[in-house]
Amino acid sequence: MIILRGYIKHFQRQFSIICYRNSSKMVKAKSFIYAKHFKDMPQASNFDLIEEELPEIKDEEFLCEAVFLSIDPYMRAYASMLPVGITMIGSQVAKVIDSKNLQYPVGSYVLGSFGWRSHTIWGPNNKKKSSLEQTPYIVPDLIHHPISLYLGILGMTGNTALFGFLDVCKPMAGETVVITGAAGAVGSHVGQIAKIKGCRVIGISGTDEKGEWLKSIGFDDYINYKTVTNFSVKLKELAPNGIDCYFDNVGGELTSLIMQQMNKFGRISVCGSISAYNNDYNSLPKATILQPSIVANQLTMSGIHATNYYDRWMSGIKQNKMWLEEGKLIYKEHVVDGFENMPNALIGILNGVNTGKVVVKV
Repeated sequence: MIILRGYIKHFQRQFSIICYRNSSKMVKAKSFIYAKHFKDMPQASNFDLIEEELPEIKDEEFLCEAVFLSIDPYMRAYASMLPVGITMIGSQVAKVIDSKNLQYPVGSYVLGSFGWRSHTIWGPNNKKKSSLEQTPYIVPDLIHHPISLYLGILGMTGNTALFGFLDVCKPMAGETVVITGAAGAVGSHVGQIAKIKGCRVIGISGTDEKGEWLKSIGFDDYINYKTVTNFSVKLKELAPNGIDCYFDNVGGELTSLIMQQMNKFGRISVCGSISAYNNDYNSLPKATILQPSIVANQLTMSGIHATNYYDRWMSGIKQNKMWLEEGKLIYKEHVVDGFENMPNALIGILNGVNTGKVVVKV
């Protein structure tokens, strides 16, 4: 019986390979090329939209078609380090439409660091272009939620929030947590994890609409930094016993003001500095010095990066998925329709027009 099963499995594999080889076909792919370096806010003119005819796939390769593409603030932060002429960086959920690789069958969905492309050929011999890239992995279809969540709370966004907050801030029940960029994809996720851990959570946002949404998903309160008369006074009012954990997505003077109200042995997780993303390194904005607050209260401050968690990636997705299914995580997506709108989606996120995770639906 064991031998028979072995033969059946062998013939199934050979039949699949024949089918894959016979299905190979030429397709036209669109991609956005990073045409010239950003200066201040990105513009549509920084990108060139090109079209190319892809060759037939080779052995061990597969061809996939983008379904959803991720838009993230880090794209602006890394732009100064990117060479002009490459496909713009980014992740996507794509559907395999042709394959000569049994690990990636036709019809499956993959999460890949393919950049701003409509179609991609990938094989095990592909060389990584940056440390941000991961080997593509198959994601199961989601019955009750959109598959785009693998770019959000079940992907880089979720794992950055989970590991970046828990590993650095080590929150304990009853502590006070402050989050800047709180209505964004990572910030809103961090706040909900903090509530799961029994913390009091204060979000910093740029509109009352965003702030009220934060309260609707469990945040205890918020500050609209654009309209508040005195930020420090308001923060003291909402956190009279001081701040134990700070998750920083923004940087700048807001960070200095928040850190002045940190408790002894407070912990700060630095995820981003969106307030300075549109400045080059020769014109970074000035902020009040941080060292007095760090030394006086013996604070622990650490930068975080998604690549630090690649070895724990699937365990993070499993945990976030469990919280999602238990109703402990609420998500919001800002969906932009049309591949041609990739540049506009990036400009929008840097202008703060979105609430939650931004994805482009092809």
